[in-house]
Amino acid sequence: MKKMRLDKFLATYTTLSRKEAKRSIRQGEIQVDGETVLEGEKKISPCQHICMRGQRIEAKEHIYIMMNKSAGVLSATRDKNDTTVVECVECGGHELFPVGRLDKDTEGFLLLTDDGKLAHRLLSPAYHVPKTYYFTYEGELVENAAELVAEGIDIGGGVRTKAGILRLLETGTAELTIEEGKYHQVKRMIAALGGRVTYLKRISMAGLALDDNLRPGEYRELTEDELAVLTESANRS
Repeated sequence: MKKMRLDKFLATYTTLSRKEAKRSIRQGEIQVDGETVLEGEKKISPCQHICMRGQRIEAKEHIYIMMNKSAGVLSATRDKNDTTVVECVECGGHELFPVGRLDKDTEGFLLLTDDGKLAHRLLSPAYHVPKTYYFTYEGELVENAAELVAEGIDIGGGVRTKAGILRLLETGTAELTIEEGKYHQVKRMIAALGGRVTYLKRISMAGLALDDNLRPGEYRELTEDELAVLTESANRS
C-alpha cells in the first residue's frame, strides 16, 4: 500500500472524521510502531503498527455496518429532500451504500457497506437470503394465512411471492420471513391476507439478528463472527 498522511489514514480506516482524527493525534492518542505521533501530516504506511488508545487499527479494504434504521430516514445514498441512512453514518473515506432498502416508515436492520460483490450476492434471488420482519396490523387475517404464505401468494399486479414463513404472535402482531425484496412486499402480502400493516421492523437478515442494544438511528461495525455468518449466507445458493 502507498504511504498516506496519518490523519487521512485515521479518517479512512476508522469512524473518525478528518477533524476528529486531527484532534485525536494532537491529544497524543495515536501511536505508530510504539511511538506517539503528534503530527497529522506525518506519512505512514498502512502496513505499520498503528494504534489508537492502545487498540490496533487495521487497514480494512471494506467496512460493514449494522444499523437500526429510524422511521423517516431514506434507504439511499443521497436525496434532495430527505435525510438518508448514509448521511447518518460516520465512515471515514469509505463510500457506503445500503444493501437493499427499507421503506421510509420502516425501522430495523439495515446493512451498509462498500463491498459491492457481497451486496450483490445478498440481494440476488439465487442465493435465498432470508429476511425476517416483525409487524403489527389491523384487521383479521384469513384463517389459513400461514399456509397461504408457505405456498406463495398473489400480491397484485401479476406478482406472486415465493414461499415464506408467517408466525402469528399475540393478537395483531406477527413475524414474516421472506427471501425476496419486492416493492412494499410485506405490506402487500398482509393486505392480500386481509390485514393492514401499522408498524414494520426488520429484525434479522442473512442469519444475523439486529443488535438489541442499538436504538433507532444507531449503528456499529459487524464483528468478525457476524461478518463470517453474512459471508456464508451470501455464498449459499
